[in-house]
Amino acid sequence: MSVFNKLFKNKKYISGSKVDNNLTNDSSKNIGDNSNNVKGRKNYNDINYFDENIKTENKNYTDNANMINSKINSDDKNYFKKSDTLLKKIIAIANQKGGVGKSTTAVNLTSYLGYFGYKTLIIDIDPQSNSTSGLGISYDSEKSSIYNVIIGGAEIEKVKLKTDFLNLDIIPSSIQLAGAEVELVTSMKREYKLKEAIEKVKNNYDYIIIDCPPALGLLTINALSAANEVIIPIQCEYYALEGLGQLLNTIKLVKENLNSELEIAGALMTMYDPRIKLADQVISEVKKYFSNKIYNTIIPRNVRLSEAPSYGKPILLYDPECKGAQAYKSFAKEVIENGTKRIR
Repeated sequence: MSVFNKLFKNKKYISGSKVDNNLTNDSSKNIGDNSNNVKGRKNYNDINYFDENIKTENKNYTDNANMINSKINSDDKNYFKKSDTLLKKIIAIANQKGGVGKSTTAVNLTSYLGYFGYKTLIIDIDPQSNSTSGLGISYDSEKSSIYNVIIGGAEIEKVKLKTDFLNLDIIPSSIQLAGAEVELVTSMKREYKLKEAIEKVKNNYDYIIIDCPPALGLLTINALSAANEVIIPIQCEYYALEGLGQLLNTIKLVKENLNSELEIAGALMTMYDPRIKLADQVISEVKKYFSNKIYNTIIPRNVRLSEAPSYGKPILLYDPECKGAQAYKSFAKEVIENGTKRIR
C-alpha cells in the first residue's frame, strides 16, 4: 500500500514503507532504535555493517539493513564514520522558491548520512510536511510535531521519532505549522525559538538537517538562526535564478544580526536534464553567484527520485542503483568531506 492510501486510512504517525504489511495501533512497534543497532561501531571496515540481532526487533529495519548491506562497495567504506566523536553540525536546506528539491535533498542526504554511520536528525519545518511523509511518517493531529516545539515550548526529545532507517531520527512537521508565523509575531526572541530547542539535543548528533519552507518568513529565519551552514538547492531552470539575490541577502542579514556562525556550505544543482541547453547556462550563472561554493555533484532529473516519496522511502531503499541514488550518495560524500571537493 502506498502512502497515498495510508494518509487517509491511518490517523497517526506511521511507517509508510511498502514492506509495512502489519500495521498496529502502536506505531512504536514499527519504529526501531537505530542508534544502538550497529555492531562493532568503531570497525567500519567490516562489510557486514548491520547487526544481525536486529532481526528479532524490527522487521522493517532489518529488511532495510539487509538490502543496504548488499549494496556497500569498496569506495563507500572510505566514508563510513570511524570515530565515536560527534560532529554536531547543523545544516539548513533553504531556498524560497518551491519545487527545487529541498525536501528530496533533505530526505536523501539524511538517509545516506545515516548509512555512512553518522547519527542524524532531520527537522521538518515546512508546513507541507514533505520530508515527514517522504520518510514514511503520516500526520496525526493528536501527535506532537515541530509546531509544539516552536509555539508550545515542548521538549524536542519528547517530539522526536525514530525512523525505520539507520541512525536517522525525525522531528515531524504538521499542517498546524502553517499558522506558526502569525503566532510568532508577538513572541519574545521569536527568531531563536528553534535554536533554543536544538541546543538541548545538538550534542547527541553528528548532523542536524533542517528542511525549510519555500519562503523567507520567520520559520526560515529560525532555521538560519539555528544553523552553522546552509545548503541551497537550485533547479537547473531559468525561474530558479529569480529571487536568488534576495535569498543571499537574507542569509547575509541573518549572519550580521542573528547568527555570526552562519556560512553558505554551497549550492546544489538539482533536476538537471542534459537534453536542455538552458540547464548548462543556469549552472554557469549560478557559478557567478557562488564562486567556488558549488557542489561537484549535480542531481539529475530522475523518475525514481519522484516515485520514492509515495512509498515513504528514501531513494537509498527504493532504488539504490538508479542515477538519482548514485548522485545523492556522491553528494553525501561531499558533505562528509566538508566541502573539499566543491571547487569545480
